[in-house]
Amino acid sequence: MRLMVTGGAGFIGSAVIRQAIADGHTVLNVDKLTYAANLENLTPIADSPNYEFVEADICDGKNMAELVMGFRPDTIMHLAAESHVDRSIDGPAAFIETNIIGTFRLLEAARDYKEAGAPEGFRFHHISTDEVFGSLGATGEFTEESNYRPNSPYSASKASSDMLVRAWGETFGLPVVISNCSNNYGPYQFPEKLIPVVIDAARGQKPIPVYGKGENVRDWLYVGDHAAALLLVASEGVPGETYNVGGRAEMTNIDLVRTICRLMDERFPANAPHEKLITFVTDRPGHDLRYAVDCSKIERELGWTPAKTLEEGMAETVDWYLGNDDWAEGIRQRGFDGARLGLGGKG
Repeated sequence: MRLMVTGGAGFIGSAVIRQAIADGHTVLNVDKLTYAANLENLTPIADSPNYEFVEADICDGKNMAELVMGFRPDTIMHLAAESHVDRSIDGPAAFIETNIIGTFRLLEAARDYKEAGAPEGFRFHHISTDEVFGSLGATGEFTEESNYRPNSPYSASKASSDMLVRAWGETFGLPVVISNCSNNYGPYQFPEKLIPVVIDAARGQKPIPVYGKGENVRDWLYVGDHAAALLLVASEGVPGETYNVGGRAEMTNIDLVRTICRLMDERFPANAPHEKLITFVTDRPGHDLRYAVDCSKIERELGWTPAKTLEEGMAETVDWYLGNDDWAEGIRQRGFDGARLGLGGKG
């Protein structure tokens, strides 16, 4: 396939591109290179003749149209998004601009491309999140038919972009597919997210911050498994359909942190137990209690299942961060200081 991937220098996007190149596809990576983007995520495939990078903003409709027409993709995989809930609380404007306006501009570029004679089988694949469905109680799972009930500026902006994609499919006949994923983890994740925060704090013998009482539950999906699912949806997903992608690995935040602490105990027994570093901090406003997705549709219809158990994936993730401090140091040198966000201040 010829894949145009937006946001390909980010955590999930770069995993998709690394896998796509390994699978023999041709990829155009379009990324604005905002704070969370990092071209070092793509070092393993940067010299491939099947890979090209263009620095561009998806909100620039003219540029998007030119890139689409020039590259002539079989599939546009739209991953570019502002994605950190805490940042959306402090500064929602960027989320509205990128996630809603940017998606609109890209949809219009795709519509022009289709009308100008896109290849047979062309599709627009929009990658979204389970957070658009809101919060679950103690039981149940989100399905592709679940009502949308977003509770943060981030999830509201992603819900809006999902609705735009659906509307362009229904109104203009654009061949669209949508996938909604659970929480991703793995190598190259920007260090503001929970798992790299915990690993970094444990390694440095610093307080490990846990929101509230750590009772929030998430379904954890290894990023490599997610990348495989996305490429499958890009090639075999049915236009007009939505697919949930989950790891079938639910865990409370506090149990997840304790799991990482035990892994750090094994690697640094002199500092054990790392659990002594756990510090409960003020909870995030509007913190959803539980997410869990029913991914039986993609398993049944496309034959995808997660390959990594949470234990396997978490051990690999811890080892990757411990062995790649230069990567994290490069991010720190760009100005990321790990300061707490999301307490409701305007920014």
